[in-house]
Amino acid sequence: LDLWNLVDGASIRDALDIIVVSFLIYMLFSLFRHSSAMKVVRGIVFFLVVLGVSELIQLDTLSFVLRSTLAVGLIAIVVLFQPELRRVLEQMGGTSFFSFFSSKENYNVSEYAIIQTVEAAKALSWAHEGALVVFQRNTSLSDIVKTGTVIDSSVSSELLKNIFYPKAPLHDGAVIISNGRIAGAGCMLPLTTNTNLSKELGMRHRAGIGISENSDAIVVIVSEESGSISIATDGVIKRHLTADTLEKILRSSLIITEETKPAGFVDSIRRKFKGSKKSK
Repeated sequence: LDLWNLVDGASIRDALDIIVVSFLIYMLFSLFRHSSAMKVVRGIVFFLVVLGVSELIQLDTLSFVLRSTLAVGLIAIVVLFQPELRRVLEQMGGTSFFSFFSSKENYNVSEYAIIQTVEAAKALSWAHEGALVVFQRNTSLSDIVKTGTVIDSSVSSELLKNIFYPKAPLHDGAVIISNGRIAGAGCMLPLTTNTNLSKELGMRHRAGIGISENSDAIVVIVSEESGSISIATDGVIKRHLTADTLEKILRSSLIITEETKPAGFVDSIRRKFKGSKKSK
């Protein structure tokens, strides 16, 4: 009865309030779901559920401890999620409001560009020549491109090998690939602030992880010391990849199909509705 009275007394403003809050929560989960922070998000949700249950059944001591922890935890969350929060603000500032409701497909990379990158990575790995290739997706890297030499060229294995040749002037920086083309070379990337990384990882790997923390880019890294091929995304690095594995990851991450097309708010609801109809 109380619930019915609550619903009956709700105004249009209350409904709008709930819709906006739900939308914001959905957007945050969408941005975090493929990142290393997702496990922490789940932990926070579990913490809030425990807090709600403890207050519901009047466990006063537990509620007091959890509320006190929550007050301090808000500051810790800002520090802990600094790269993710920065990414959210950058995407909100660089995207129109209505694009949140539709699918994004700004990073569709050609199959040829991926094959050429894999060929270059394989050759550089065999020669123990370091490389750092950043594939831009939805987060703009135009400021990063300006730190190096601006290039507008199609992706080719020979060009990448020449750029990363040890005696070449641009070999120490990163290559930025935007819209399937090489946008810049010799670019400077932000280093990761993660202190839990292996000491085996040098500056090239830390720069690759750093840009993946501050954007949604896919980063290919070839170690100069070991020749190992790695990929960094969302602050997580996968090491010791074969050329075939590298190609599979790049294809799944960069080639947009109807199945892999990033969905906006309305598109996501539409897909789920279609899926539920099919299951019936």
